[in-house]
Amino acid sequence: MPSFQPWYHGNITRSKAENLLSNTARDGSFLIRDSESIQGAYALCVLFQTCVYTYRILPNEDKKLSVQASDGVPIRFFTLLNELVDAYYSPNMGLITHLQYPVPREEDVEEEQESTNHPPQLPPRKISPDPKENDSKTMEQASKSLSDTYQMRLQHVDMSHLSEEHQMALQEYFRTSICLDAEQAQNGNLSLPGLKKLLAAVCKNLNSEISQILPALEIFHRALDQQLSPGPGLFSKQISSNSSQSISDRLEQLTKLLYSIEDKAKNTVFETIGYDGGHRKSLIPVVTFEVKQESLGMSTKMFLKVDVESGKLYFKKSKEGPEDKYFVHNKILKLVKSQKMHAKLIIMVETEKEKTLKKEFVFDDTKKREGFCQLLQQMKNKHSEKPEPDMITVFVGTWNMGGVGPPSNIDSWFQCKGQGKTSDESADHIPHDFYVIGTQEDPLSEREWVDTVKSVLRNITNISFKLVASHTLWNIRIMILAKPEHENRISHIFSDSVKTGIANTLGNKGAVGVSFMFNGTSFGFVNSHLTSGSEKKLRRNQNYTNILRFLNLGDKKLNPFDITHRFTHLFWLGDLNYRVELPSTEAEHIVSKIKQQQYQELLTKDQLRMERNDEKVFLHFDEEDITFAPTYRFERDTREKYAYTKAKATGTKYNLPSWCDRVLRKSYPLVHVVCHSYGCTNDIMTSDHSPVFASFEVGVASQFVSKQDPNTESQGGIQIMNCVAVLLTKAKTKFFIEFHSSCLEKSMKTKEGENMEQSDGSIKVTFGNQVELTPIISDPEYLLDQHILICVKSVDCDESYGEGCVALRAAQFCYREFQVTLTHHGEKTGTLTGGIQLRTSEGKPTEKLYDFIKVERDDAVPFKAKGGDKFAMAQTHDISNPSYMGLSFKVGNVKEKGWSYNMLNRGPDAAGQMGKDSKKAGYDLSPTAKVSSGGGDEPVSEMFDNPLYGSMGKSHGRGKEPSHQQTDHLTAGDPPQSSSKDSELERPPLPTPRNRSYTCSDNKPQPPAPANLHPTVQKKPVVPSRSEGGTAPSRPPLPAKSRPEPQPHKSRDYRDISDIQNKNRAPARPAQPHKDNAPKMGRPGN
Repeated sequence: MPSFQPWYHGNITRSKAENLLSNTARDGSFLIRDSESIQGAYALCVLFQTCVYTYRILPNEDKKLSVQASDGVPIRFFTLLNELVDAYYSPNMGLITHLQYPVPREEDVEEEQESTNHPPQLPPRKISPDPKENDSKTMEQASKSLSDTYQMRLQHVDMSHLSEEHQMALQEYFRTSICLDAEQAQNGNLSLPGLKKLLAAVCKNLNSEISQILPALEIFHRALDQQLSPGPGLFSKQISSNSSQSISDRLEQLTKLLYSIEDKAKNTVFETIGYDGGHRKSLIPVVTFEVKQESLGMSTKMFLKVDVESGKLYFKKSKEGPEDKYFVHNKILKLVKSQKMHAKLIIMVETEKEKTLKKEFVFDDTKKREGFCQLLQQMKNKHSEKPEPDMITVFVGTWNMGGVGPPSNIDSWFQCKGQGKTSDESADHIPHDFYVIGTQEDPLSEREWVDTVKSVLRNITNISFKLVASHTLWNIRIMILAKPEHENRISHIFSDSVKTGIANTLGNKGAVGVSFMFNGTSFGFVNSHLTSGSEKKLRRNQNYTNILRFLNLGDKKLNPFDITHRFTHLFWLGDLNYRVELPSTEAEHIVSKIKQQQYQELLTKDQLRMERNDEKVFLHFDEEDITFAPTYRFERDTREKYAYTKAKATGTKYNLPSWCDRVLRKSYPLVHVVCHSYGCTNDIMTSDHSPVFASFEVGVASQFVSKQDPNTESQGGIQIMNCVAVLLTKAKTKFFIEFHSSCLEKSMKTKEGENMEQSDGSIKVTFGNQVELTPIISDPEYLLDQHILICVKSVDCDESYGEGCVALRAAQFCYREFQVTLTHHGEKTGTLTGGIQLRTSEGKPTEKLYDFIKVERDDAVPFKAKGGDKFAMAQTHDISNPSYMGLSFKVGNVKEKGWSYNMLNRGPDAAGQMGKDSKKAGYDLSPTAKVSSGGGDEPVSEMFDNPLYGSMGKSHGRGKEPSHQQTDHLTAGDPPQSSSKDSELERPPLPTPRNRSYTCSDNKPQPPAPANLHPTVQKKPVVPSRSEGGTAPSRPPLPAKSRPEPQPHKSRDYRDISDIQNKNRAPARPAQPHKDNAPKMGRPGN
C-alpha cells in the first residue's frame, strides 16, 4: 500500500477526488485513489481543460500493474505503483495529458481520545519498524520491559486467596516465561508454550473434573431432546475423544452444552405450565375504554371493551353492563380517524343483515384513541386468515449506558413510557414483532445483556423471544430479537462493524450493523457511536460517511449501492453525539427552556437537524418530531439536573444539554411506514444518557408463490423509457444505466447515453433507448410490492455516479413519469427523470391489513376547472392511509424524500362513482371502494381507498394538504393548477433539475404507449352519474386534435379503469371535456 506517496489518496470518494483536482485548476494535475468497483485496483484521475479523466489501474495474475489508456498504445506493466507514476510523467503514454502536478492528500483531523472513556489498556510494546534491524540486544530490552511491567502490576494485586502453588506459577510466568514466549513469537512460533504450561498448571484439576461431570450433563441434555439417539452423545464425542484439546476449547464446548440445557429446560417447563408455548401468541389482557358516542347531536357515555384474544369488540352502556352486543373481528370493517378532532374515531361495522353501520366515538384524548386502534389492529392481525403477515411492528431502542449496568427495572423503555410521543397504557402488553436494541459504552457481556432483555420482554409480553443476531464492537452492541413464530421467515442474516475511533483503527467509536430478509422484505439496522464534542461536527459527518461506505451488509450482488439503497427499510440508531450549537454562556438559558418544555428554539440549533437541512448527512432519512427533553448530559441517579460542566486540567469543559441519542429511518418509495412512538424514559437513571425508544408499523411483502398456471400466465413486463440524468460531475466519460431488482433474474443495462454539458458545470445525459425488463413473476400481487434500483455508471471505470430507486406501484394503472435524486456515498450526485410502464398478468392485489385504519381529512381543497370557473370540492372528506398523511403519493418530495411521481389525471370516467351512502359519509362503506362507471353497462371494478393503490380521495396534489405531526419532514402539495389553455402557454421552460421538489404538470401530454403493451380501445361516451356529492361524469368524446390515451388490456380487470377516481375534482360538463383528459406525454429531456 503506497500510502506514503503524496499523490496516493487511499479510499477517498470519487466526488472528493474531483473536487481536489478542480481546486488546483492546473492541467496535468493528478492523484490516485482506490477503485470503487474492483477490489485491489486503483483509479488514476487527471485534470485537463476543467474536466477530470479517470483511468483504471488493474493488477494482472502476477500482480503487475497496468493502465487502461487509449487504444493503440502498448500496455506496459509495472511492479510498483510509484514506478508506474514515474513512467507516465512522460508524454504520449495514452493519457489525455501526461502527469505533471501531484495533488497532495489532505491531512485528517484526528479525534482526541476522551478522558472519560478509556479503551482497554495495552502493555507497552517496542517493535522496530524494520524487523531486519532487530538485534538480540533490542529484543532482550523489549522482553525485560515486558516482564518488568507485568511483575509490577502483579505486586498491586491481592493474591492472598490463591494457593501457594498458583501464586508461584503466575510469578514464574511473568518473570521468565513471558519473555520466552515473546522470543518465540518474534521467530514465528505463535503457539506461546509458556502460556500453555501456565494454564496446564493452574487448570490441572479442571480436565479431570470435566471428564467426570460431562457424562451426567450429556445424559440430561439427551433426555431433554425430543429425538433420542442411541450411543454416546455428540458433546461427549467432541470433548472426551480429544484429550489434547486446549482447556479453553473444552470449556467453550462445555459452556455451549450448559446454555443448551438451560434453554431446553426453560422451554419444557414453560410449555408444561402454559406460561409460554414457544410459538404461542402473547396473552393480551382485555381493555375497556370510556368514550362518548355522538348521535343526533347528543353525547352519550359508552364503554368499548376490546378482547384481542377472542377477537371481539363489545359496545356497553355501562362498565359492568351486559355484554350481549358485540362484533367479531371480521365484522369490524374499518377504523377512520378524524384529523380535525384528534380524539374522534369512526368505527365501521357490518351488521347481521350485511348492512354497514357507522358509529362515531370521542375518546378522552388522542393517546387513548391510538391505544384503541393499536389493539384493534392487533386483533385483525391475530385473527387474519392470511398465511403470511403483510405488516409487522418494530421496536427500536438506543441507550448509552455510561459504562454502568442497567437498574433492576427497565420495563418503561420497552413499553415506550416517558416523554415525547409515547404509548397509552392500554398498549403496554402488545408485543412487537421485532425488538432492536442498540447500546453504547455497554459494560455487560453479550450473554448477560441478551438474557436481561429476554427476561424483561418475557415479563411484559409473556413471550420468549428468539435472538436473531447480535454484534459487538468494543462497547458498541446491537441485538435483535424476534417473536418465535417468525423464526422460519427470517433469512440471509449478516452483521458487520466499522471502526471510526482514533485514526479509524480503534473501536471506541464506530458502528455495528445487522441485516436480514423477512420473507420478501429486506431490513437493515445500524447502531453507531460517533465522535463526541460540540466542536467535532465535521468529524461526526465523516464518521457517518465512513460507516455508509464500509459497513458491509445486505445482498452482496448490490455492490454499486451503499446501505441506504440496499434495504426496503433501514433504521439508524445510536449516540450520534450531535449537540445543540449554542455558546456555553447560554447554558442556563437552555436549561430554563427545557424546564418550560420549549424545545423548538433549541431544536433550530440542533447540529444534526442543521446538517441534514444542508444535505451533509442522512440524506432522505426521516425522523419523527422530537417532543422530549434532551437526553444528555444528566447527573446520574436523577433526571432533574443536567451536568453540563466538567472540570479538566485544561479548564472547564461544557457539554450543553443535547439530543445526542436518535433514531432515523429510510425506506423505499411507496411502502407503508408509520411511527407510533418516539421519546425517552424518565425513570432509568444509571447513566448520564436517557434511553430513547421508537416504534414503527411497517409493511412487508411475502415470499410470493403464484397461484396461476405458469403455462397460461401472461408474460409480465416493465418498460423504462425517456430517461434523462443530470450529473453533478467534472468527469469526462460516457455513462449507462444499470437496473437491479429481486424481481429480475439478472441486472440489465442500457446503451451509452448522449452527453451534453450544462452551463452550471453539470452533465446532462440522455438515454434514448427504451429498456424492457422481464420480471420472474408477473402476478400484480407480487409485482406491486417490488422496486427497481437504478445505478448510473461510467463506461470507462464501471464506477457508480449515482443511485436511486423507483417503485413499481407508481405504475399500477398506467404510464407514470418519475424523478429521483441520485446519491452516492450519502452525497447528492444528480437527478434522473424518466417514465415507467408496467404490464402484469390478470388479477388484482388484495387489501393489506394496514388499510384497516384510515384518516378522514375534513379540509376542502378548491379546484379550478377549465375556463377558470371555481367549483366546490366534490367531497368534503377524504380517507387515506395514515402513513402518507401530509405526503402526496403522486408528488412526493424530491428534496426530502429523494423521489417524485407525476400521477397523471385518470379522467372523469372513474371519478366520483361511489354510491350515495358513501358520498354522504365521505368514506368507503367496506374495505374496498366500489368504483363504477356512470353508464351502467360497464363492469364494476373494485378499487382500494388507499394512496398506495392510487384511489385517493383528494385532488392529485393540487391543493395544500394539512400536516399531521410530521411538519418537519413532510411538505404540502403544490398549489392548484389551472386547466385553462393560457396556463399551458404561460408556463416557463422547464429548468434543469435542481435540489428541490417540483412536480410535473398534469396538463403535459403523454407519449402513447407501445402497441404491444396496451391496444387502444375507443371508449363510449357515458352519462354523468346522478349520485350525490357532485361526482364527475364519465369521459366525454375526445377533441379532434387529441390523440387517444393508451388503454389497458381488457383482460386485466383490475386496470379496466385506467384513470382512477378523483374525489376532489369538480365535474366537467358533458359537452366540454376536462383539460386533464388531453393525452399525456412523458417529460421531455431538459
